[in-house]
Amino acid sequence: MSNILIIKHGSLGDISQASGAIQDISENHKSNQIHILTTKPYFDLFKKNPFVNNVILDKRLPRYNLIYLYFLMRELKKHNFSKVFDLQNSSRTNFYKNILFPKSSKEVWSSSVTTLPKDKNKDEFDKNSVLERFDYQLKESGLNTNNTLKPNFNWAATDISEIRNFYKITKYILLFPFCSPHLTIKKWPYYNKLIELISSKYGEEYIVITAPGPTEIGEAKNINALAVLDNGRALDISQLTALIRDSSFVVANDTGPAHIAAHVGAKGLTLFGRHTTAYKVSIERENFKPIEVTDLKNLSAERVFERLSNSLS
Repeated sequence: MSNILIIKHGSLGDISQASGAIQDISENHKSNQIHILTTKPYFDLFKKNPFVNNVILDKRLPRYNLIYLYFLMRELKKHNFSKVFDLQNSSRTNFYKNILFPKSSKEVWSSSVTTLPKDKNKDEFDKNSVLERFDYQLKESGLNTNNTLKPNFNWAATDISEIRNFYKITKYILLFPFCSPHLTIKKWPYYNKLIELISSKYGEEYIVITAPGPTEIGEAKNINALAVLDNGRALDISQLTALIRDSSFVVANDTGPAHIAAHVGAKGLTLFGRHTTAYKVSIERENFKPIEVTDLKNLSAERVFERLSNSLS
């Protein structure tokens, strides 16, 4: 039995996107032990992943912290990994490669660099969608990829019946009007107008809710929707995943919850300005669709509501 390492740090959206690739790596190595190196926000989450046997924490301290780097490398080396799948593909993880397997090829260290097509440089390759890049990387590493292009994040969901009973929510439309403070270009400004349109047409048929993150609870007071919390705290990732999965419809900015919605089969819309494209981030699915505009300020609530109501009819 060999030990296989997967590296995935990432953001919440990145973690949901990688679910299919992680499943394919596991299913191609059924007689091996699958370990994953990740960061603190996802450490406990990955313990629930049925395709992972062990989770290793990377605190991602500065590289010049030689004491931390020494102990992390020692922890990794003791597992004697026969192969590493670098799904983060960052300068940091390439730095790890240069320490652990400095001269290895794709047979030992699978990354976007070691599997790069000969006719493309990395900048050109990175123009492909996230999932297409994962799929190419794993196929070049000799794997069958049945799930990489269609990740399933439902493994992350947990039972939230107590929370739903507390708020008395059965049929609900879930909104994510938030974004990181430094990424306001992703923020659509007309959620309250959309809520007015929903209430006008559907009345009490659907409750309009939101699920703010830890730093968004105060901001949620400016949204005319029910803010769903767990005893005053933001839902954890597993609770959030279940809330998204069981919704009637989701409308979200291009953030982590939107990617969860895409990869649990939820019905909904995500709203894109000029910051990127739905293709590049692999978010469009059978039930989850993008609206793409040059400037989110010019995307009317009426247009979003029309798409929403057509999907619910």
